[in-house]
Amino acid sequence: MRYVAIGDSFSEGMGDERADGTPRGWADLVAAALIADDPSWQYANLAIRGRLLEPIVTTQLDAALAMSPPPTLVSLNGGGNDMMRRNADLAHLVRLIEGAVERCTAAGVRIMVLSGADPSDHLPLGRVLRRRAAQLTEAVRDLTERHGVLFVDCFGDAELRRAGYWSADRLHLNAAGHRRVAGFVLAALGVADAEHRIDDSHAGSHGLIVQARYYRQHVLPWVLRRARGRSSGDGRTAKYPAWTSVT
Repeated sequence: MRYVAIGDSFSEGMGDERADGTPRGWADLVAAALIADDPSWQYANLAIRGRLLEPIVTTQLDAALAMSPPPTLVSLNGGGNDMMRRNADLAHLVRLIEGAVERCTAAGVRIMVLSGADPSDHLPLGRVLRRRAAQLTEAVRDLTERHGVLFVDCFGDAELRRAGYWSADRLHLNAAGHRRVAGFVLAALGVADAEHRIDDSHAGSHGLIVQARYYRQHVLPWVLRRARGRSSGDGRTAKYPAWTSVT
């Protein structure tokens, strides 16, 4: 049994870094639980931060399906970076996801599609992002139902919108957020896992000083990268490009 994750920073695990700085994240947690339940499982993760959906369902999916031996299970999440662009074409994103579903099905590989968690409560222009993401989520839910494939809806989880599940940049889940997503995925796969929920003491601070620091440390660098046509994933490679085991 072999599981490969494809996607962007959500599947790479940004916001949940190990002691050496490498990202862990929900996909690693899922893989570790699968391996603990059945040591014959192997794992690969081809996700790279900043990736748009098209290279995810072409370059990454090509690499996933070409692995030897081939995967048993593919998880797909993408589109979050596309939706942050003014010219986001939601119908095109849905077609890309449906094409990936059809390719995996034709190859005899089980595919699981996830919607991303909803960060919009904490972001500038968050209402625009939420509207787009809600539309994409519903369209993807419909297509997965039509194709009979597994859909894990993280976007619709109101609990996961709380500030205590998000890292300092307010765009990526922290360790608690990734742990909660891993619980959703394991439950969908039929592997018992307790739902992870933070207590009510975890609350975000949005005072003027905190806001100023946030814009300086996170928003401004993002704007500058966009202006220069750069991505946070430029020059990065997949963290687990070959079959491995994680704990």
